[in-house]
Amino acid sequence: MAVRRSARKVWAVRWRDGAIRVARATPVSAAAVIAAMAVFSAPIAHADNTRLNNSVVANVYTVQYQHGCKGDVKPNPQLRLAAQWHAEDVLNNRELDGDIGSDGSTVQDRAKAAGYAGVVAETVAINPALAINGVEIMNQWYYRPDYMAIMSDCANTQMGVWSVNSLDRSVVVAVYGKPV
Repeated sequence: MAVRRSARKVWAVRWRDGAIRVARATPVSAAAVIAAMAVFSAPIAHADNTRLNNSVVANVYTVQYQHGCKGDVKPNPQLRLAAQWHAEDVLNNRELDGDIGSDGSTVQDRAKAAGYAGVVAETVAINPALAINGVEIMNQWYYRPDYMAIMSDCANTQMGVWSVNSLDRSVVVAVYGKPV
């Protein structure tokens, strides 16, 4: 985006491939045109929780390392898909707060439907707010003995994480896999 002044005292405001000409524009009105163009051409916002999801995998790796695991935890797209299905189900069905889906499915059912052949386990974090962060997730999981047992199991070498948000609820689901 560039603003230039021509010989005829006409301001040309260039935005991407198009140009808008403002005759005898003052710098203030040119700035207003630029601001308006930025607002009306801005892309629609959507949440991208990739960094949060990746940080959950890193935090689980740290927990495993602290428990003497020597291997690595690798992301798995099939487990991520199973986590996505359950996270969206928990977000949209307020009565859900754990591992069983609204259709009665278990984590093993969802993983198998996503194409994963190994044994799986799951942890779920729910925050009654627009956002959730890694500290809140780990606080919910670290101090629950059943979730700690899942996270610290060295045989869980694959993982899929998905997080979704609404205005008053955030859900993070991690599905852990033991490959066959």
